[in-house]
Amino acid sequence: MTSHDLLGSGMTSARTRERMIIRLMEQGINDLSVIDVMRRTPRHIFLDEALAHRAYEDTSLPIGHAQTLSQPYIVARMTEVLLADGPLRKVLEIGTGSGYQTSILAQLCGQVFSVERIKALQEKARTRLQLLKLHNVRLRHTDGGMGWPEEAGFDGIIACAAPLGIPKALIAQLSEGGRLVIPVGGGEVQDLLLITRRGDSHETRVLERVRFVPMLGGVL
Repeated sequence: MTSHDLLGSGMTSARTRERMIIRLMEQGINDLSVIDVMRRTPRHIFLDEALAHRAYEDTSLPIGHAQTLSQPYIVARMTEVLLADGPLRKVLEIGTGSGYQTSILAQLCGQVFSVERIKALQEKARTRLQLLKLHNVRLRHTDGGMGWPEEAGFDGIIACAAPLGIPKALIAQLSEGGRLVIPVGGGEVQDLLLITRRGDSHETRVLERVRFVPMLGGVL
């Protein structure tokens, strides 16, 4: 992949990317740092070539292995909520997937730890992150529901798949005041939650209804 590929052309051009940014702002995304990072990140490189022309549409797209690249609004919304109290030093991502959400976090946070249960997706994501010269990301092939206990206290955790209930292991890995943004529930539609750790307890706020793939156990 060349620098020209990163810039894009036609349906992946800067003009098409700018239309995505305008939609995000119209949908209520107002964190300028999030908007700026999404403007300059080439979303089309996180898709197979046959789907790259759809990268800047406001929709989720398949990335293989029954997984999806979340729609731009959801990526922006979850990132904005995670960073609402200011920049974070250490963040855990559950579900690396294509690596797009990972790349957004890497440009806004000190260090990103990202876990993925599907090895083939993880390796593609690793290549893309290297292409973008994002060197503050550590990847791990493991069951997402377990998090990354050896590296806990995370200032923030973001989950890109939906468990049936809130994983206690993830709350335990938050630092005091740390924020977990996670879709929770079965079926096609789930609740997007913001969970904030307060000592041995936590506060939960429902943000909106979302559609995510289920969080599954085991590794592939």
